[in-house]
Amino acid sequence: MTEANPPEASTAYTPRRSVLYMPSSNERALEKAKTLPVDALILDLEDAVGPGDKEAARAAACAAASSGEYGHREVTIRVNGVGTQWHEADLEAACAAGPDGIVVPKVNSAKEVKNLEKALVRFGAPAKTRLWAMIETPEAIFNVRKIAKASDRLAVLVMGTNDLVKELQAHHVPGRGPLLTALSWSLLAARRSGIAILDGVYNNVKDLEGFEAECIQGRDMGFDGKTLIHPGQVEPCNTIFAPDEAAVEEARGIIEAFEAGAGTGVVTYNGKMIENLHVDIARRVLATHEAIVARS
Repeated sequence: MTEANPPEASTAYTPRRSVLYMPSSNERALEKAKTLPVDALILDLEDAVGPGDKEAARAAACAAASSGEYGHREVTIRVNGVGTQWHEADLEAACAAGPDGIVVPKVNSAKEVKNLEKALVRFGAPAKTRLWAMIETPEAIFNVRKIAKASDRLAVLVMGTNDLVKELQAHHVPGRGPLLTALSWSLLAARRSGIAILDGVYNNVKDLEGFEAECIQGRDMGFDGKTLIHPGQVEPCNTIFAPDEAAVEEARGIIEAFEAGAGTGVVTYNGKMIENLHVDIARRVLATHEAIVARS
């Protein structure tokens, strides 16, 4: 894939506010996921599944992904990483199941993305099955711009913040100071390439205040949503990553004012000058709101 001009501002939006990891070895968890107000699911074959349960989890994840029983939810499968003993079998089975996405951990280079794209073709994955690449090592951060533009089949970058903290020999702290460079650089790469990007997980499922603060930080930075590890995190995440009523009304007002004042030179709304960039932002807010309403 050759270097392209930066993508134009787009109002296209797929709701991925809340993206919940579910252990594929847990039948009850897979059943419960059908009732959760989550935008997307990652049926996990990697960290959440022990070595002895890998094959059974693979079969369960593939059956779930191909069942059609998850309604509006985007269903993806996280395979074991490139180079592990399970990777090839996971990838082949996932391609046959045809989920909305295949999540690959520890993607470190554009070459890996291109090889994964070829594997999806080789194993006959349907066109709807997109790649989601996890960014969770220093090498990936240095290569993230090339990773993000390596394939048209790549739809989402997923921040693996736990592994990044480990690799950096850092600590989990409020405000995530040690991770801000990696998060920001990955966001720049995703936006430059016109793909989605998801924030990493929050580990303390009992600390709702801390979780909400981190959701707000991720939203304000520009992430599309957040990966989650507990059903109790879904609803606050959905709320924070959706435009509130005031933002929607302001967006409508900006667009109406701009259209009414077309050709008059300077346009203002609530005392503020309105330019094309403000209208683009307003249209994105409305598109996001409308997509969320349509899904719910």
